[in-house]
Amino acid sequence: MNSNHKLYSLIPFLVFISVFLGAGIYLDDFYKLPSPIAVIAGLLVAFIMYRLPLNEKINQFIEGCGDSKIITMCVIYLLAGAFATVTKAIGGVDMMVHLGLSYIPIQYLPLGVFLVACFLSLSIGTSVGAIVALGPIVVGLADQSGISLGLVCGSLLAGSMFGDNLSLISDTTIAATQTLGCEMKDKFKANSLLAIPAAIMCCLLLYFISTDITVDQTLTKPIFEAPHWIVFLPYLLVILLSIMGLHVFVVLTISIVVAGIIGSVVQAMDVIVFSNLVYEGFLSMIDIFLLSMFTGGLARMVEKQGGIQYLLTKMQGMIRDQKSAQWGIGFLVASVNLAVANNTVAILISGGLAKDIADKYHISKPKAASILDIFACFVQGLLPYGAQILILLSFTAGRLDYLDLVKNAFYLYFLLIITAAAIIFGNREKKPAVVIE
Repeated sequence: MNSNHKLYSLIPFLVFISVFLGAGIYLDDFYKLPSPIAVIAGLLVAFIMYRLPLNEKINQFIEGCGDSKIITMCVIYLLAGAFATVTKAIGGVDMMVHLGLSYIPIQYLPLGVFLVACFLSLSIGTSVGAIVALGPIVVGLADQSGISLGLVCGSLLAGSMFGDNLSLISDTTIAATQTLGCEMKDKFKANSLLAIPAAIMCCLLLYFISTDITVDQTLTKPIFEAPHWIVFLPYLLVILLSIMGLHVFVVLTISIVVAGIIGSVVQAMDVIVFSNLVYEGFLSMIDIFLLSMFTGGLARMVEKQGGIQYLLTKMQGMIRDQKSAQWGIGFLVASVNLAVANNTVAILISGGLAKDIADKYHISKPKAASILDIFACFVQGLLPYGAQILILLSFTAGRLDYLDLVKNAFYLYFLLIITAAAIIFGNREKKPAVVIE
């Protein structure tokens, strides 16, 4: 198969990205057109243009959709959605908001907002969810206290992206680990070595900034209903059981059941209500579920036509060693994220090629998954047309400028610096030894 034909085989992928990007620009909303529909546009082009018997094309598509990594990913999405919905219903999100904003001195509001956003997004696995839960409250507190709106909202944005990147139940973590083929606990450990130092540096900077802030100490903060502290247990279980090495299916199932039991105690939640909440959580993940399956099917069709190998060959011209391979993975997912404005979609599109690069240059799968996730989240956190930025700006009703917001998202810049340093100064990994049985 010649090089031109391999390039030609990438057209369906380009159609997918173009439809997603074009609809977002035209509608002024990158989330108005459901992403699975954009993938279907690419699939239709693939079925029309690839010169194969129809049955063979269908078999390739089904084979991609039914790939074990894709199905595993989809089931994890469903369980993660159920966990998030049930824990929110029993008061988990309210508890964390209460914990953070009831006891933080108003002078240290930016630092407090960052810490609460980190903890909340880490627990619920979504930056958008953390921003929606905290945004209206912190904007109101910033207005009352006179503290810079950009500083407070930038802290919220940064803290939310911390959990989006690191959480064990985040869409991006699930996509990165499954496409790279590594355990979540291993990716969590590798990612923590980069994300936690960046978060600590951000905390120190916000602390020193806060020492120069003068506010009216008589200001009153919102009164939150005291939560039942036991609702924190499911979040703790997810982290501890994952680190212990249990399979993610087991971790999430146990945590969902425990959340249901807690709900029956603190809210008299019966089995029917619990079952409906679990199903509601499943439905909340239908977009990403279908997107993952359709993308898997499209990727398999493109791969069979030689498109993936073509991209890998072209990238190898820019990659000389292990360090440049890591930069290549980061550049790949960042570029795709700029086009699709969705970090999970970017990882799904880039994951297969990133795995090939990691295998060829002997980069450990947890490290490659971390790089993939970090660069996608970094770009997503700064995109002016990304959901996180758009939602935050909408809360301020035009009183906050985009540049004033992103310049205060300090954690994202620390994360990029630390990741770059780890790539530049990190030790070269050795080729895994071959075990002869």
